[in-house]
Amino acid sequence: MTANAGANLRVEPGTVHAVLGENGAGKTTLMNVLAGVYRPEEGTVSLDGVPQSFASPAAAIAAGVVMVHQEFRLIPSFTVTENVALGESPRLLVRNSLEQQVGDLAERFGLHTEPGKQVWQLSMGERQRVEILKALWRDARVLILDEPTAVLTPQEATELGRIVAAMAADGRSIIFISHKLDEVTEFCDEATVLRGGATVAASLPVAELDKSRLAELMVGEATEVSIRRTRTTDVGDPLLEIRDLSMRDVHGVVTVDDVSLSVAAGEIVGIAGVAGNGQRPLADAIAGLAPIESGSIAVRDLDITPASPQARVDAGLAYVPEDRLGVGLAPRLNVIENAILRSYKSLTKGPFIDADAAEQMCEVLVDDYNVKVGQLDAPMAGLSGGNLQRLLVGRELAGRPSVVVAAQPTRGLDVQGVAAIQDILVEQSRTGTGVLLISEDLDELLALSDRLLVMHEGRVVAEFDPDAVTRAQVGEAMAGAVE
Repeated sequence: MTANAGANLRVEPGTVHAVLGENGAGKTTLMNVLAGVYRPEEGTVSLDGVPQSFASPAAAIAAGVVMVHQEFRLIPSFTVTENVALGESPRLLVRNSLEQQVGDLAERFGLHTEPGKQVWQLSMGERQRVEILKALWRDARVLILDEPTAVLTPQEATELGRIVAAMAADGRSIIFISHKLDEVTEFCDEATVLRGGATVAASLPVAELDKSRLAELMVGEATEVSIRRTRTTDVGDPLLEIRDLSMRDVHGVVTVDDVSLSVAAGEIVGIAGVAGNGQRPLADAIAGLAPIESGSIAVRDLDITPASPQARVDAGLAYVPEDRLGVGLAPRLNVIENAILRSYKSLTKGPFIDADAAEQMCEVLVDDYNVKVGQLDAPMAGLSGGNLQRLLVGRELAGRPSVVVAAQPTRGLDVQGVAAIQDILVEQSRTGTGVLLISEDLDELLALSDRLLVMHEGRVVAEFDPDAVTRAQVGEAMAGAVE
């Protein structure tokens, strides 16, 4: 497959440059070429007009091009300084002097951190600053930030914008990859748009564009960039009830601490929180994929606490997991096989599955949920993120569940994919289904939720009316700053 063809990008010194495009547009491949992960078959990469040929990421770093990935590459038991200086010659490592140098560099760019603190003690925002410090320590002239606000509180995202501006003011070039168009219009100077592996718009001045125009350039047609749901005030009886739920991980560390919540018929209840504060274990526990220490879970007044995952499905529970390929779908099976995983028993003829009936069921699901796929017998791994998610959500909703637990359902999707999944969840709630929406996208939660809960360190620490709360208030709760 050709990932990039005719891709052009020009980034000026001292600017913040957004690279935009749908999933599969070629953004990741192009960034991996710049970062030395891939070598291009055609074309050139130049720095200050000098052609470069990076044989490895180390070669790109040596030339001043550093990529800060979504998944931080830090050693938790090492200090900030030890992570920043990792790989330096041992003869250069004088601890006191090194900590002072790291502290001075952090202060210069407003990267507030403690050089002697171990990384495991840091928040997600602080860990990201360490990754940026690593890049600056290596005198990066070009920094590639890949979805940099995905795990940040609103306050941390605002702080990142200030840090990015400070780095640009120092003459560095910042490449900013994000699906959040609000951030692009707020933080970036210029934008380049990729579609189908090629550049369709280059170095556009962001100040002259709005979110709708950017979205149109990304997808090639006018696109709704946000959804606003009419709040539900007349909800039905509770469909999902969780009482005093507590969990520990395999190391005995508390991950969910005495959580109680309910979701009523026709209601969307959102759960906000920085990644790693108990949201994923809670969702897995509701689905029966993780053991609990104490507490109870009920669906339609039926206690499902001891029930198997299949028994929970039979009770009316549907689960859209955070890890769509690792948990929700089987990547080595084809589209048909994945589409019938929830209901294959109804398609059996003796010990065998009725192939014609299975294909017909898959065709209906693909058509109803607009899943774009070439062949139904094609492997799942070949589908884009948006189509994977449409198939997963469609399969889970096909059984007409009473309760849907959706964990990060739009993560990593492009503008159209996000809108499609959000529309599906809203329509499902209108049929009387209760929806528990767990997301790290605060804008999504504020737009879709009837009630908004916030988790911090495994506990529900706050509940808000989305129409009567500010992003700052939610952000403070996400950071644990609540009474």
